[in-house]
Amino acid sequence: MQQYLVREVMSQPAIVIEWGASILDASALMEAQQVRRLPVVDDEDIVIGIVSSGDVREAISVYSTASPYAPDQDEILLDVDEVMTTPALTVTLDATLLEVVRFLVEHKVGGIPVVDVGGHPLGMITESDIFRLLIQSWEATENE
Repeated sequence: MQQYLVREVMSQPAIVIEWGASILDASALMEAQQVRRLPVVDDEDIVIGIVSSGDVREAISVYSTASPYAPDQDEILLDVDEVMTTPALTVTLDATLLEVVRFLVEHKVGGIPVVDVGGHPLGMITESDIFRLLIQSWEATENE
């Protein structure tokens, strides 16, 4: 199999969320865009973390189990920056797919933001992107 670069395999454009957004906003965005993780950006559109569907689900479960009669109920609802994973682990467009796969396995994550040299989001590379490439490659081999 040929050596691919991230730029050839990644999903783009980047679907991001701002650091001050609520977890409910993150949940709605993930559902609408059918993604399981979102790069979190700061006010300068630089990736500072990542929030996963698991992070959101856990934070929402804490919110939903709180008493509806609690006087500070609105304060229980967390923002993305309170549940995101930091620092942001990222790769650039010119990383090889082999480097990314090793990275995903080493860090036990399912996806990683792709950024430019300034840290601005360009896309995501996920296990699903890699699986799609494998399927295409195997199908091409079968049809030869």
